[in-house]
Amino acid sequence: MAHCSYTLPMQALAPVQLEDGSAYMLLLNPTGGVLGGDRLLTRIALERDTHVCLSTPSATRVYRTTGAPSMQETWIEMAEGATLEYVPDHVIPHAGSQFRQHLRLDMEAGGRAILFDAMAAGRLAHGERWKMTELDSAMEIFLRGKRVYLNRTRVRPSMLAPERFGLMEEFGYLASFVLIADGFDGWPEIIASMNETIAARPRVFGGASLLARAGCAVRLLAKSAVDLTDAATALWAASRSALLGLPPAELRKY
Repeated sequence: MAHCSYTLPMQALAPVQLEDGSAYMLLLNPTGGVLGGDRLLTRIALERDTHVCLSTPSATRVYRTTGAPSMQETWIEMAEGATLEYVPDHVIPHAGSQFRQHLRLDMEAGGRAILFDAMAAGRLAHGERWKMTELDSAMEIFLRGKRVYLNRTRVRPSMLAPERFGLMEEFGYLASFVLIADGFDGWPEIIASMNETIAARPRVFGGASLLARAGCAVRLLAKSAVDLTDAATALWAASRSALLGLPPAELRKY
């Protein structure tokens, strides 16, 4: 690592090297969750031909607020030939929480990226299903200056019930996997592998589709955190194998 600095309540832990030679780093909020009025900004720069995996030690809890919303922004810049794996654990919005997050990734030529984003319907074991005030999540990816992916999920249960027919229904977890690779042409094989992985898990519903340029996206609905973790682990392993030619990553988080 060339340079690292942070200000609480965000913390970047020391990087750890994987067996394949890449490094992974955990991004931590040691306060235990995101509070109303928090404005968290993470800026990451990958230099040429570097490979890094970013994750979190556990799920991100967003606490109730009676005032300002919680805000979290992540800006990532990748130089030519860099590889990024961004796989944080899911977001758990507590009852009465207001959370807004935005991820922007700028990639240069030859870049490859695997990104994961997921949210729970709330603290399901506490009966807090869709009890948040608002959850607004956006992800943008630019390749060589042109936007290749944009996704925004905004949940406001008071205006539209998420469990209604055609939306989340009985599922409690929503997730997205996005793969972007400049100059890669094996997308049909990756999409077939992703769909086979999902079809083998009856408690998970979803599918993979081709993007207009340089990538594919997978959308998932899961009934439990165990189902979500199982599907995400399998999809990540398939992505690493097909896109990077690497074995599954085993991150030591505890």
